[in-house]
Amino acid sequence: MRGRTKSREYALQMLYQFDLRGTTLTDILEGFWREHEPPAEIKAFANQLVSGTVEHLPTIDPLIASHANNWELNRMAVIDRNILRLGAFELLHMEDVPPKVCINEAIELAKRFGDAESGKFINGILDAIHKTHGRSDLP
Repeated sequence: MRGRTKSREYALQMLYQFDLRGTTLTDILEGFWREHEPPAEIKAFANQLVSGTVEHLPTIDPLIASHANNWELNRMAVIDRNILRLGAFELLHMEDVPPKVCINEAIELAKRFGDAESGKFINGILDAIHKTHGRSDLP
């Protein structure tokens, strides 16, 4: 597994915990890294993803909700909701990651951790976000 892919996996696990446990981000990060010892670059990218996603939740959640027709954010599967948050953060704020990569990585996370329909669900919403609010794939 590539380094950034592993970072996204770790970030998703931390966002999932953050969503369910209702504790501080610092507690989540410290507890998670006590149990995992990845190379420094994987840890750094995972931390950047988690911190950035949590920081931008006040704008990311309404954006996801506006593109999730007939779905309320709090009624989505926790794993899908957090994959969407992570993917939306990357699409909107990680300029060094091409939008197609953001979406494809989110779909792969959904296939791995979600249910049979999660990949399609994630793809539809992130694609809509990219088309209306995203940046270009061109450098």
